Amino acid sequence: MPKVTKKTLNCRGRLVSLETPVVMGILNITPDSFFAGSRIPLEKTVEIAQKMLADGATFLDIGGYSTRPGAADISPTEEADRVLPVIEAILKSFPDALISVDTFRASIARQTVESGAAIINDVSGGMLDQAMFETVASLDVPYVLMHMRGTPATMQSKTAYQNLVTDVIDELAFRLTELRAFGKKDIILDPGFGFAKTPAQNFLLLNQLESFGLFDEPILVGLSRKSTIWKTLGISANEALNGTTVLNTIALTKGASILRVHDVREAVETVKLTQQLTFF
Repeated sequence: MPKVTKKTLNCRGRLVSLETPVVMGILNITPDSFFAGSRIPLEKTVEIAQKMLADGATFLDIGGYSTRPGAADISPTEEADRVLPVIEAILKSFPDALISVDTFRASIARQTVESGAAIINDVSGGMLDQAMFETVASLDVPYVLMHMRGTPATMQSKTAYQNLVTDVIDELAFRLTELRAFGKKDIILDPGFGFAKTPAQNFLLLNQLESFGLFDEPILVGLSRKSTIWKTLGISANEALNGTTVLNTIALTKGASILRVHDVREAVETVKLTQQLTFF
């Protein structure tokens, strides 16, 4: 299997090993997430977090801003009001939980890290808030740099590439250079499946995922229940767990270090089984 050079993350003083791939569970604190099963009301978040941790999640990824195509914009205040109470509630019950926050806003990144978050997961790769790179560098927590073009509202109109994989690598490399200039060290790369990419492009990207090993940074893959799966199979997002497992298996064999998923137990099992291939 492909291996990355970077094999640990420093999460608030705790070293997390990536020698074996890990799983990030999704907690969407939004009313309009594309997958209805992940729309979690505030009062249920601690219960769901407990199950994800028991099922083997290394990280819990909390999002208060829906980034599905066509999602409505919300203010930073509303985003903070959704996310901060959840961080507080989870850490009160599980002080050792490693919380990632899915946001493209520097102000939310700062507030959530000050409240105990251990990772910032930015779908825009710093493109939607010019203060993000400097902010995450000063906060000294791992940062997920994802590839996207445009905004969640416009990204699906920006799928024209000369060479998909080369263009995505070049655009990530440009942003990575800017981020490193601020002294940022713990960086995770996400090719951005479904963000400014068609289903066919997502499959091409997955097929060449090992190409991203040239960065020597951990690769996060977020394919869980996405339309690439259910549109291809002619089913719904609710029926896309099996397809998610299939594509996650492929991602692991091509070098993914982190799987971001709605269904933690199945993803952890996928990691355990796929790891057996390394013995032969």
